[in-house]
Amino acid sequence: MHPRERLAFSPIEGRPPLRFPDGIRLVVWPVFSLEDWDLSRPMARTVITPPQGAPQLPDLPNWSWHEYGMRVAFWRLRKMFERVGAKPTVAINAKVCETYAPVVQACLDSGWELNAHSYEQIPMHKLEDQRGTIFKTMEVIERFSGKRPRGWFGPGLTQTFDTLDHLAEAGVEYIGDYVLDDDPVTLKTKHGEIVALPYTFEVHDIVMMNLQHHDSEEFHTRAMDHFRCLYAESAERAKIMAVSCHPYLSGVPHRIGHVERAFSDILAHEGVVAWTGEQILDWYRKA
Repeated sequence: MHPRERLAFSPIEGRPPLRFPDGIRLVVWPVFSLEDWDLSRPMARTVITPPQGAPQLPDLPNWSWHEYGMRVAFWRLRKMFERVGAKPTVAINAKVCETYAPVVQACLDSGWELNAHSYEQIPMHKLEDQRGTIFKTMEVIERFSGKRPRGWFGPGLTQTFDTLDHLAEAGVEYIGDYVLDDDPVTLKTKHGEIVALPYTFEVHDIVMMNLQHHDSEEFHTRAMDHFRCLYAESAERAKIMAVSCHPYLSGVPHRIGHVERAFSDILAHEGVVAWTGEQILDWYRKA
């Protein structure tokens, strides 16, 4: 199905406003992605180009950049989230349970939600067996954590026209791949409904730092500009602000201070709380 077959067009103007429980105006949704990059393949993204510009395999420089994220920066960000009082939704490649088990265990020990992010960091379009990969992803994470993930992010936020049907069949209840609305919206599939939670491509460290090449302080500047608009609108209707972080970008020494300042400044406002994806989903279904 085309996305427009799954979701009827509905302007937000004139739509009945959703409301959070008393005292809450805006929910911050921190999304923290943990990935496994296969050294035998081109890296998911790069920070340094190779000499003479031709990609080389194995790409050890860029692989080691990501590896720093798991060995060092993850732990720095874990302390940061504890300091600001936010529990993120952790989108993990299921293979991370096998290659970085202490990292996943630390997430569980912190009480963070595990969200499925496919098995490896490969676009959905390039999988030989998309349905099989989705089911494998869910089973590996469930086996490690004792709980089946309720949410899903595609690698690079990718989907084919069939992905949502496979996800619903595998028991996924919400996705974060769409940035088409400020409200959660309900999507039709061949196996029931899936909710798309409001996500962001803009308050996103990959976009800001790895693609647009902004100074580190732009994380705080853009997050606060984004927040001020949503917070003003939240006087009339519930608003959700997703913030996306990756350890090899947000957890490096020259950037983490700006990331922490953004979360601290936002959460200091009256009526602002941090929720996980499953908390937002449960609220939306009741609302």
